[in-house]
Amino acid sequence: MKLLAISDTYIPHDVMRDGLAELTPLGVEIEVRSWEHPTLIELQEANLQIETGGPESVPFGEHLTRDVEQFDILVIQFAPVPRQLILAAENLKVIGVLRGGTENIDMPLVTERGIAVLNTPGRNARAVAECTLGLILSEVRNIARSHAELKAGRWTRSFPNSQAIPELCCKTVGLVGFGSVARLLAGYVQAMGARVIAHDPFVTDAGPEVELVELDALMERSDVVSIHARLTDETHHLVGRRQIALMKPTAVLVNTARSGLVDEPALVEALVERRIMGAALDVFDTEPLPTDHPLLTLDNVTLAPHIAGSTIDAFRNSPRMMAGHLRRLLGGERPLPIVNGVEPTLAVP
Repeated sequence: MKLLAISDTYIPHDVMRDGLAELTPLGVEIEVRSWEHPTLIELQEANLQIETGGPESVPFGEHLTRDVEQFDILVIQFAPVPRQLILAAENLKVIGVLRGGTENIDMPLVTERGIAVLNTPGRNARAVAECTLGLILSEVRNIARSHAELKAGRWTRSFPNSQAIPELCCKTVGLVGFGSVARLLAGYVQAMGARVIAHDPFVTDAGPEVELVELDALMERSDVVSIHARLTDETHHLVGRRQIALMKPTAVLVNTARSGLVDEPALVEALVERRIMGAALDVFDTEPLPTDHPLLTLDNVTLAPHIAGSTIDAFRNSPRMMAGHLRRLLGGERPLPIVNGVEPTLAVP
């Protein structure tokens, strides 16, 4: 059984090989090839192009696809898996993606050909949860704004929320979606004394310390609304104009998930009109954020360039996590993080 892994600038060759090494005793022959970019910025730009234009939108070196028909398993992170590669990979049974999203794969074609796709849920959950906490604190306590003012030579102590700067203790944090990231964040803010409520139609038991509520109730009651749902056709603009209108005038909205979950123009309008206190955003409808975007003119936002999940630990733990999933797959264990509904046919002889 042969496995082809394609490393990149975030997960280099040796990290990929070491992370997958536990599969070798199971008879898996591992080959690692590198999808190289001179800088992380260029890799990020290629990934953004794939996320918006699909796996055919960037060139893919022939050295990565030679003899691809020999391999049973393909493991990738950001590298595209276009139609040409899939058609050439005649023996491919499983694709392992070292992240949550699968935008870099021609999913209709791999599903049609009976290739199971596994992702790595929660691989950067801690990174995103920690960054979300940082954005919450930065927004409500004016940390980023104070820093920018001092760098500009101004000793500024007056901000849009100066009359209502809160502590998180005894405040209500509402989590829209209650998956891996939200569960970690809940623990962080509870340790600071906050109450946590959550909305997730797929969760029936959030534990004794978290109250599950309907979305409207969450928007009305929360001092901080933090978005952690998965973006689908059904959840597009889950938090729209009507939901934003339900928020307290002293509340802030935080989004480190996907921009499409929030109606961005409606949010901008609410911020401009001071109908909510502020927002902290790591994701945007257009990335990179255009230099003339209205968000850049506001004094009640904290903005970050889509960095919440980007830690060295999140990237470098991913191959080890995928190796665990593949080991269980080959041993016939279930459940597995299969994202396209195709049951894998591989097993250890």
